Amino acid sequence: MDQAVFPSHWNVADPQLIAETFSSRIWKVRLADGAPAIVKALKPFDDVADELRGAHYLGWRGGVGAVRLLGLEGRQMLLEYAGDRLLADELNDRGDRHATDIANEVLARLFSPSDAPAPADLQPLRQRYESLFEKARADRDAGVESPYVEAAVIAERLLSDPHDVRVLHGDLHHDNILLGERGWLVIDPKGILGDPGFDAANLFYNPLYRHDLSLDPERIAYMAESFARTLGQRPDAILDHAIAWGCLSSSWYAQDKNEEDEASELAVVAAIRGVRARF
Repeated sequence: MDQAVFPSHWNVADPQLIAETFSSRIWKVRLADGAPAIVKALKPFDDVADELRGAHYLGWRGGVGAVRLLGLEGRQMLLEYAGDRLLADELNDRGDRHATDIANEVLARLFSPSDAPAPADLQPLRQRYESLFEKARADRDAGVESPYVEAAVIAERLLSDPHDVRVLHGDLHHDNILLGERGWLVIDPKGILGDPGFDAANLFYNPLYRHDLSLDPERIAYMAESFARTLGQRPDAILDHAIAWGCLSSSWYAQDKNEEDEASELAVVAAIRGVRARF
């Protein structure tokens, strides 16, 4: 969709294209009452189901810890405006530990109880890990003792014996948590079903390319202990989720032949493994 054409019953005005990615165009619009909102218009692409599951997640969450889904028509979502201050901005201005504490509070809100039935199309977490398992099999068959082989064993253990099975955001990081009129809210969920430890894992790797933070053993331990308290798990379990997640992410980079980002992610995996050995 190249033009700003939206469902008439949304009654939105003054569209401004504020972002465009391979998967979507993002418009800032004005609602009938003058309040700002966002229209996310999905393009045709392979993983469009991820985005639609995310919309269903937002509808289920009902605005608790996440932006409200105001409308869904085909591949267009009308969303509450989350604000323009990222958690990454907060980190830069007020420090990493402050940002981690905010992320932890957001986690707690996202896992607060809901009386609504869970969306029917959530992706099982095991399915999310397919790329890691494929990479590990290829490395084993080639006789390579790679981090992927070890991480696949960890992931299989976590998947086979989850601490709990809950509805997950699936892509929680410093650029998906924003500050608006209702406080800190998440955007861009994936809509996954699995162990809550998975939702904490990606935060260890973010902000991206900040190895001054992500390789710091003290930061890794603080995150593990903080998220563990919030999720009612052990720190070592949170670190196992982080190791598995990092190698999953690295396997996606390997698929894309993006050696630089794969190496960056695996460096963080190695740092987390070092901290994990202390627990």
